Amino acid sequence: MTTQTSRREFLRADVLRADILRPPGALVDGFRRACTGCGDCAEACPQAIIQSDGQGAVLLDMTERGCNFCGECARACPTDALSPDRIAAWPWAIAVSDTCLSLGGVACRSCEDACDERAIRFRLELGGRARPLIDESACTGCGACISTCPADAMSLARKSLVELEDAR
Repeated sequence: MTTQTSRREFLRADVLRADILRPPGALVDGFRRACTGCGDCAEACPQAIIQSDGQGAVLLDMTERGCNFCGECARACPTDALSPDRIAAWPWAIAVSDTCLSLGGVACRSCEDACDERAIRFRLELGGRARPLIDESACTGCGACISTCPADAMSLARKSLVELEDAR
């Protein structure tokens, strides 16, 4: 089922904000319209990672801890902004920036240690460097590695539509 974007969302550039990290189970199109900003999802989140986006909706802040996909936020949502039925379609995976300490020759494996799914591995390179490799098929996008990275090199990036279609 496709949802058309409203003129108001388009003019407010909500269509262009696909990179905003919303809680698991969030509507892809029309989230800002559906989210009332009531905060029920934030209160229900055992990880305390749901914050206000300052514009009447919510987003995820994984700087302290990751998401365990328990679904409490989606079950607490009184609207269709979040739904437990959409949690499995989480469109995010980890991305590593050039500020990674291992890429600079510093021995660091904090992200690998934090990854329960073992989606992060390192390939040794010349000069004492190690390149982080992400197994996107194993990465859940939980963000547990984000808070452990001393160089702020880890972030979540939206998976491409091709990857999402392949996963179905």
